[in-house]
Amino acid sequence: MIFRQLFEPLSSTYTYLLGCEQTGQAVLIDPVVNAMDRDLQILQALGLRLTYTLDTHIHADHITAALHLKERVGSRIAAPAMDRLPCIEHGVEDGVPFEVGSLSFEPIHTPGHTDGHFAYRLSERVFTGDALLIDGCGRTDFQNGDARALFHSVHERLFSLPDDCLVYPAHDYQHRRVSTIAQERERNPRLGGRRTPDEFVELMAGLNLPYPKFIDHAVPGNRQCGRCPEDLDERLNAYCEQMTDSPQG
Repeated sequence: MIFRQLFEPLSSTYTYLLGCEQTGQAVLIDPVVNAMDRDLQILQALGLRLTYTLDTHIHADHITAALHLKERVGSRIAAPAMDRLPCIEHGVEDGVPFEVGSLSFEPIHTPGHTDGHFAYRLSERVFTGDALLIDGCGRTDFQNGDARALFHSVHERLFSLPDDCLVYPAHDYQHRRVSTIAQERERNPRLGGRRTPDEFVELMAGLNLPYPKFIDHAVPGNRQCGRCPEDLDERLNAYCEQMTDSPQG
């Protein structure tokens, strides 16, 4: 398997490139539109053909590159089926393997950051989206977020994975790249240790995070698999190449 972890600095988003060495097919998890050219250059350098993009959820802080990559290179769009996006070719479902060449992803429904959020396990790695970050988690105060649901998603679906399973999140704001299930279970200051569901709900309710700067544009655009909204002003319209940041908490 070919693996690359790619970083988009404006939204601090990690995109993951997974390639099948036998077939030359590749998947990009959570691609960002303004990093699309970089991703295509890396795919070409590795001799890979982009077969699918795969998003963990409907993002609020950046526009996915899924639609633009489909238009550019003919890749197909995969995303959680429960979000009922009309623009996808493959709807992933909990526990139903998603296979591309020799790559077999296990979709894991992890609601809480959004109600349709998924993580994807691939062998010794799990791509946790915004449900579980390194020493943190995504916020739960918009897009049908639910702190109690997130607590149970992480504890029951992710912390039950093997201790040495590598955790690759969708974001990190301190340039950390990878963790493990054991480390997050023991040390995550929001979700780890002996924290109870009630304590977590209280903690998340008290964060008082600012309203995400880009959410009103990103969510409608991402419900169309990455079509930039037409009502952007000149500064934000350049976002479909350059974007405003909006840390997810």
